[in-house]
Amino acid sequence: MGAYALIAVGLINLRYQTGQSDNLANSLTIVIPGLIVFLLTFVKPVQTYLLRKEIKAISAALGLLLIAFSFIN
Repeated sequence: MGAYALIAVGLINLRYQTGQSDNLANSLTIVIPGLIVFLLTFVKPVQTYLLRKEIKAISAALGLLLIAFSFIN
């Protein structure tokens, strides 16, 4: 769900920040990690790795930081 949230927030950021300098780069900073995590969920060995408690905590923290970046930016 976090990957979907990052993709959605990044695309919304792209739309609503139209005309701002570095809009595409800032939006891609949010979308690309979401796409990477989403695609990694289809790789069987990575699925078990992503289910570890500490990895969930780290990815949640990084996801929240990226979403905060979208609001600050």
